[in-house]
Amino acid sequence: MATIGMGDIKKGTRLELDGNPYKVIEFQHVKPGKGAAFVRVKIKNLQTGKVIEKTIHAGDKFEVPELQQKTMQYLYDDGEFLQFMDTETFEQIGLTHDQVGKDTFDYMIDGMEAEILFHNGKAISVEIPQTVVLKIVETPPNFKGDSQGGKKPAKLESGAVVQVPFHILEGEMIKVDTVEGKYLEKAK
Repeated sequence: MATIGMGDIKKGTRLELDGNPYKVIEFQHVKPGKGAAFVRVKIKNLQTGKVIEKTIHAGDKFEVPELQQKTMQYLYDDGEFLQFMDTETFEQIGLTHDQVGKDTFDYMIDGMEAEILFHNGKAISVEIPQTVVLKIVETPPNFKGDSQGGKKPAKLESGAVVQVPFHILEGEMIKVDTVEGKYLEKAK
């Protein structure tokens, strides 16, 4: 199995620590006046989403985790599991709400494609596109004079609520940033 050392660390590097896959989200090479150089990193556990800080020294070696990414289609929520289907083999897997994450689930609708990350054959996380087009199912009506660039809440077909400009109406399709959780523009 491939290993990585201190010199290979950069943003986005994936490494295995205590049997868990991690992704480097921040790193800083430190070269003190006395002693050996080291790297201070913030790493995110790909299974739990928890971020920890760690110091890596010159001799430290890490395994590269065995990760596979598959494009799968979100089918439905059966109450206990969110069901996904492999679009090539038509195999289905169920993931819990915790595995998917509330921030991701808020923008998912039936039939949407998602990237499922597998570690040693087990599904560990779900990523959806950074921008999605969703329909507004509920928002307050416009009033004369509501043109001063203010915002109002709008409930989307996925269940998420985002702030939209006053001129956006119920039934319209909008583009939403799923990472920031905000309105980008009216869909064309």
